[in-house]
Amino acid sequence: MERSVELRACALQCLLETDPAAKAAGVAALAQAHAEGRLQVDPQAVLDAQGPIPGRPVRPELVPPRLVGRRSMATVEGRAMLVHALAHIEFNAINLALDAIWRFAGMPPAYYTDWLRVAHEESLHFMMLGSHLSTLGYQYGDFTGHDSLWEMVAKTSGDLLARMALVPRTMEARGLDAIPPLRAKLAQAGDPAAAAILDRLLADEVGHVEIGNRWYFHLCAQRGLDPLPTYDELTARYKAPVLKGPFNVEARRQAGFTDAELQRYL
Repeated sequence: MERSVELRACALQCLLETDPAAKAAGVAALAQAHAEGRLQVDPQAVLDAQGPIPGRPVRPELVPPRLVGRRSMATVEGRAMLVHALAHIEFNAINLALDAIWRFAGMPPAYYTDWLRVAHEESLHFMMLGSHLSTLGYQYGDFTGHDSLWEMVAKTSGDLLARMALVPRTMEARGLDAIPPLRAKLAQAGDPAAAAILDRLLADEVGHVEIGNRWYFHLCAQRGLDPLPTYDELTARYKAPVLKGPFNVEARRQAGFTDAELQRYL
């Protein structure tokens, strides 16, 4: 990598990368450049994608969510299917963080480095889950996956406010609710290593959702919008998933949801 790198252009190149390992390595190199003070950010750069977005491998085959296989914890294959599904979510989460960096110009530099942190942590999650999957005798791509997360990323590509509202604050925040019961299932099935990975995921995802919340409220203030009714309007306009409990209220509070929002979940 060059001595000086520009984050948004490099994020786009990582996003276009189709090989998961190479994508994760590229994100790690960007994070290292940031840690060493070699990373430049050009918020005003006009970038053009020279390839399909996002770059991803031929496998896994993408199918509607209802066609993703059933995950029984009673078998190694069933646990592997669950770990694979989580790895697929994390791979898509790398892509969504990279897309948030390159696509939206004119934000403060901290916005872009916040999303670099998300991309890096999601890449670490993906590698941890992929490594554990290999101990179960499988690899990423061996099972089907669905594209619900990226579909919402694509739908909100024209408006950063909608992106912050409906991807980190809605789609990713569902993980705060879903991870604890999944962790309990894996622990009960005798897979403490997978359970430990989910502990790491939950801790980091709180921070990722907090970043989405923070920039959502920043944009609402900048545009003179009331955050709660604006969120409801965006949810209806973009046909975002209707939230269903049970909710991890404490994790959501740590992630920056307001008391007024949390009252909806109680």
